[in-house]
Amino acid sequence: MARAAAKVILLGEHAVVYGAPALAAALDRGARATARKAATDRLTLGERGSVGGDGSELARGLEALRASLSAPPQEVTAELEMPAGAGLGASAALGVAIARAVLESVSPALEPGEPAVRARVLEAAAAWERVFHGNPSGIDAAASECGGCIRYTRAAGPEPIDMLLPLSLAIAVAGPPASTREMVESVARLAERRPDLVGKTVAGITSLVDNARLCIEAGDLPGLGKLMDLNQMLLAGLMVSTPGIEAACDTARRAGALGAKLTGAGGGGCVIALADRDAEPILAAWRAEDLHCFAATVGGPERPA
Repeated sequence: MARAAAKVILLGEHAVVYGAPALAAALDRGARATARKAATDRLTLGERGSVGGDGSELARGLEALRASLSAPPQEVTAELEMPAGAGLGASAALGVAIARAVLESVSPALEPGEPAVRARVLEAAAAWERVFHGNPSGIDAAASECGGCIRYTRAAGPEPIDMLLPLSLAIAVAGPPASTREMVESVARLAERRPDLVGKTVAGITSLVDNARLCIEAGDLPGLGKLMDLNQMLLAGLMVSTPGIEAACDTARRAGALGAKLTGAGGGGCVIALADRDAEPILAAWRAEDLHCFAATVGGPERPA
């Protein structure tokens, strides 16, 4: 059984597409996968399934991932431990977990932590992601593969960040998920019409990310929360927030969250809230509004396999 972490983007989504840095964090839950050699590709994901050559995204994703690893056809069973399509990097977590499982199937003697093996996993996950998202920034797969908290740019890739304290997060599904591809394209259209607005927003987000890294390294959770709130304001200016996201953020702050924002592409999906220590008051407030929510930890022990 191979595992991979889901992720949240603490600060920097959308700006990262334009070369700016972003901060991402791996969660203590994600995706699991097993693989074995077979005559024909077959992928089972919960109640969904695909067979090689059926034209589905799952089939094409597995074929692209396999080709990256120069692996023969595989029978893969995978499962998710979090909502799909909600800004938590479910697709990337699946890609990393499946890539690890396929490598275990064809080369069981490989050491997963070796840099060359990790690079192959990232390449395979990127091939998988391109089938679903076109031209992803790569931050989701990098966070899933690296674990912990990272600073990421498209040019330099992931850079681990030393965390003084673990982060206690509350996560809620604030609305139906939107297509990552469509949300990225909507910001691109805005950049064509208002390059000054998007340019200033990207510069502002870059400054927030740089300061947020210092807060994480120093264990300054209130400071990090304030920066998350500011990032949410800038994302709203890019038209990627929604009334549901804004309402969930407001509820979290009134319940004691240090900061709250959307995570991922926006247009729906998930909100993350940073708790001082205990996320339960935030979760209780969201449950009172019938929002599906859960707690997650960054920088703490992983859930058992």
